[in-house]
Amino acid sequence: MKFLIAGLGNIGPEYMLTRHNAGFMVVDRLAAQYGFSFSLNRLAYTAEWRHKGKVIHLIKPTTYMNLSGRAVSLYLKQLGIPAENLLVITDDKDLPFGKLRLKPKGSPGGHNGLRNIDEVLGTQEYARLRFGIGNDFSKGRQVDFVLGQFPEDEMVVLPQHLDRAGDAVISFCTSGLQHTMNFFNQ
Repeated sequence: MKFLIAGLGNIGPEYMLTRHNAGFMVVDRLAAQYGFSFSLNRLAYTAEWRHKGKVIHLIKPTTYMNLSGRAVSLYLKQLGIPAENLLVITDDKDLPFGKLRLKPKGSPGGHNGLRNIDEVLGTQEYARLRFGIGNDFSKGRQVDFVLGQFPEDEMVVLPQHLDRAGDAVISFCTSGLQHTMNFFNQ
């Protein structure tokens, strides 16, 4: 069985450790832990990982966040993966820092990456794992906050939150959506 895991973020060193790149960070952490690497391909950095009998394709779109749907659509079609085996990982300012929320479908909730994926795929019927980044910003400062780096106190505990998100990705692929939601949604 094949899966497509799309970690969303923005390419470039200026975005590397920003809150908006939480999706990239989750899949990069998985790569570091399990010894696979990403290669630059059409519209995305891609990796293939085999785990417990599953073939897991991971992408980090190079289209920037707001055009993520192009890369997701391309790889779903190219790899012949059904939308029910797609998991998109995003940041979420409406969740406290480090909190995870897995949903089987839903609206983009103000997230431009999800909005573009919905538009390109023509559906909201795919799983999404939201990684909480908190919302400690004043009115009118949302963009600065989301595109800002995690503060030092959050950086200290960020690896354990990324590990938990990686565990949720593995569970989605090996144990299924419902089990993973029951275990990881708090």
